[in-house]
This record gives sequence, structure tokens and C-alpha cells, in this order.
Amino acid sequence: MNGLAGTGKSAIAQTIAERLSANGQLGASFFCSRDYSDRSNLRLIFPTLAIQLARNYAEIRSILIPLIQSKPGIVHESLYKQMNQLIVQPLKDTATSTIFVIDAIDECKDEEPASAILSVLGRLVSEIPKVKFFLTGRPETRIMEGFRLPLMVEATDVFVLHEVEPSQVDNDIRQFFKHGFSELADRRRGLGDWPTEEHLDRLCDRAAGLFVYAVATMKFIGHKNDSPKKRLNFLIQSPESSACEGKIKLKEGTTLDSLYTSILQEAFDDDDPQDDPRIRSVLGAVVLAANPLSPSAIATLSGLDTEEVFPLLSSMQSLLIFREDVEYPVRPFHKTFPDFIVDPTRCTNQRFCISPLDHHPKLLIRCLKLMSQGLVKNMCNLPDAVTNSEVKDLQKRTERYVNEALRYACKSWHKHLLEARTIPTHTQTITTILDRFLKAKFLAWLETLSVLSTARTAIDALEVAARWLEVCPISRFNPLPKFTEAGYRSHRFLILSMSAFVLQPDSSRS
Repeated sequence: MNGLAGTGKSAIAQTIAERLSANGQLGASFFCSRDYSDRSNLRLIFPTLAIQLARNYAEIRSILIPLIQSKPGIVHESLYKQMNQLIVQPLKDTATSTIFVIDAIDECKDEEPASAILSVLGRLVSEIPKVKFFLTGRPETRIMEGFRLPLMVEATDVFVLHEVEPSQVDNDIRQFFKHGFSELADRRRGLGDWPTEEHLDRLCDRAAGLFVYAVATMKFIGHKNDSPKKRLNFLIQSPESSACEGKIKLKEGTTLDSLYTSILQEAFDDDDPQDDPRIRSVLGAVVLAANPLSPSAIATLSGLDTEEVFPLLSSMQSLLIFREDVEYPVRPFHKTFPDFIVDPTRCTNQRFCISPLDHHPKLLIRCLKLMSQGLVKNMCNLPDAVTNSEVKDLQKRTERYVNEALRYACKSWHKHLLEARTIPTHTQTITTILDRFLKAKFLAWLETLSVLSTARTAIDALEVAARWLEVCPISRFNPLPKFTEAGYRSHRFLILSMSAFVLQPDSSRS
């Protein structure tokens, strides 16, 4: 079972292990954790499972004790020899039928490109047909590669937790909230018929399929030194922030924010800090774009090649929803991640933190440059003197001639301008490029918006540009080439004039 960070994999694994144990079907379990050295060491998994097997089955104990006495150094052997001698051979000799649970295999330290433990399981599991393994992990690259190994493909079924029907996930989280509030009512007096169904609806909406977020929410509301009703009302009245849940301790040393930090530490390899700007550039495009972008568009807007973007995205696959398709949009799994990574009080490691003040201007500049370079008159090679509705294949033409990154730039550049602040180093660059774009590509941009059926976007964009020019008059800065006071006034006149019109989505290119 694979699932994104916080979707409830460990909770499910724990429940399955408890039920199997109660039914006498659990052979052994191992819950990996990168926070503990003895639970993140691959070489300790099979010896630990063997010890539990020996405790649970007397006939296996009679085999393992002499083996370990004769080979006390087996813990230092290869994973293959460990599994073969400690697990496979005793199970074969006794024809034991049992089930193993191994949780969070992605949290073990592993230098192999495809998971070492999955490689070993693929080679040996067919020898013990009466035995089942239940494995969980995040969809990280080496885990996904491990399950693609030919022997593993034949031997496994993969269940993707974050692809479960959202209504079913919401129902599960709702039941979790109901159970949590019921326990809270048993501990606290005076809660009465609380919370309401509307409260539960709001909490489920906020959780948005993230089980760990629901856990953090209940821990926040149930804090022993405050009123649960007061805390619930505080959460519901602050829908734009996830800071409270992000910093709540889920267990010793772990919060939602620390979960994100640990994943980012894996993505930002300490041995290669030169990759940091590229990773931040890609992350900035993911969390700050006006709408989800595909890897190919992210590459264009980040100034990278598409083949560079995929490995960077894959390193953060536990936090993002995307496919190995250059045209499929990438988006954060949950809003808490963008909230976290743009907030320096939560994302305290500056290697990871995405500064909107820095990245919005960069995205704006890339959009303006892309339009200046890519827009031309009659982009889609349409006949003269026809309206959009008369062109039967207009959508196919726009998809062919206007790539996704350019479409995004045309429709969304002003949204980044709106977020840009008047930092002198950014402002001079933005003003120069904006001037060049308005002089050379203004009509081509309007025409492109028209064929994209989003011409009304021009009004919002022009109003934002007008406000920018008011807030950042040219006289505040050193004289810029090709942008005189007269140019400033003419641009502003053009912008305000165009803003007075409601551009029709079916307007002709004339």
C-alpha cells in the first residue's frame, strides 16, 4: 500500500497488525522510522522479524536458536542471506502459514536506486507461498522502482491509498472525528450535543483527505489547558491558516511541520547543495502558480529542461500528486504544505523555505519574457476577417500553436505582478521587461487571449499593471532605458483606456 505523507498508512498498518495478532495470524511486524537509528537500519529488519517468529511459533524457535548460536554474525550478512536463512528456510521447513507487516519502508536508509529490501523480497518470496507480506511506504522513487522489478510485479498487488474515492476518505475521517469527540466528551464535562454536524463538515473540509491533519486537529482541540469549544471555534474562524495544526505534536518529537521537514531533508541532499536553487525554483512554481502546471510548463517557467524537473519532483513525491506524464498537472496533496513552505516561522530551514517575495517576481519575469519571445501576430494561423466561432478547429489550433507555459503566461502574469512587492532590485527589472512587453507584444497578447476565450482576463491584468505603475513611478528609480516619463504616461493612458472596454470572447482579430 503506497500513499502520500500523512494519508494514514501507519494507522492502517497498526490496525492490521493488531487484528492479525488477535487472530493468531501475525508472524511478525516491523515499523520503520527515520527518527530512530534502530528502526531505519535495513539490516535490523529480518533479524527482528526472526525473533518475533521464534516467539510466536515453537517449531520455528527450535530451528532458529541453533542457527543463531552457530552463526552469531548473521546480522552482518547481506539482506539476501538474512532473509533466506532467518525467514525463508524456517518457514519452508515448518510449512508455516503466516503474515508479516512492514510499515514505512521508505523511512529506512537505503543507497540502492530500487529498494534493496523489495529486491530481496522479489527474489525469495515465491519460495514461501503460504506467507503474505503487507508493506506500506510513500511513493518515493526507489520504492516505486522496487515494485517495478519484474519479480515484484508478478508477486504483488499495489493499493494506492491517495487514490481512494474522496467521499470514502471523508467518511473515514468523519468517523475518526466522531470517535475523537466522543472520547473528549467522556473526559470533559459540559460539552453537551457538541460538535454539530456543521462543525464536522467544516473539519472534514479542512482535513481534505489528510489523516495526519485530522489527528493534529483533534490534538489541538483537546488540549488539556483550554476550552475545546473555544479551540474549535478558533480553527473554524481561521480557514486560511494551518499553523495551529502544523505545530501540534503528533507523537514525541513529531509534528506535521516536522514531517514535511524530514521529507524535504531527503529532497535537499546535503551532499549536493548546488541543487538547492533548482529545487526551490520547481517548488516555487508548484506552490505559487495560479493553477497547477505540468512538469513541462514548470520546466519552462523555471528556466530548466523537462528532464531536470522530473527527478526533482520525484524527490518530493510524498508531498505532491503527479504522474510520469510531462503534460499532467502537479499539485500539492494538501494545502498545509504550501502554507508551511512559504512561512519562515514554520519552515525554519532557509534551504527549503520558498519566499513569495522572491519567487513571485521570478515567475512574473519568466512569464513576461516568455510572452515577449513567443507571441506573434495570428499565433494560430487563422484566416483573415473571421470571428472565433467561425473557426471549427480553434481549440486544436490553440493547443498546437500555444503551449501550456505560454497559455499560463498570457492568462496569469498579472497575478504574480499583484503579489510582487516594490523591492528595488525586482522593480527595475520588472518595469523594464513590462515596458518592452507592452510596446512590442500588447496586441498579440490580446489576440491570443481572444482565441483562448479568456479575453476578459485582459481587464484584470491591465488594472493590475496600472496600479503597479502608480505605486512604482519611474521617477523613484534611476532612469531606465527606453522608459521615459512620456513613455510612462502613454503606457498608463493605454492601460486605462483598454480597461474601459469589456472585451468580447468572440471578438475578431481585427
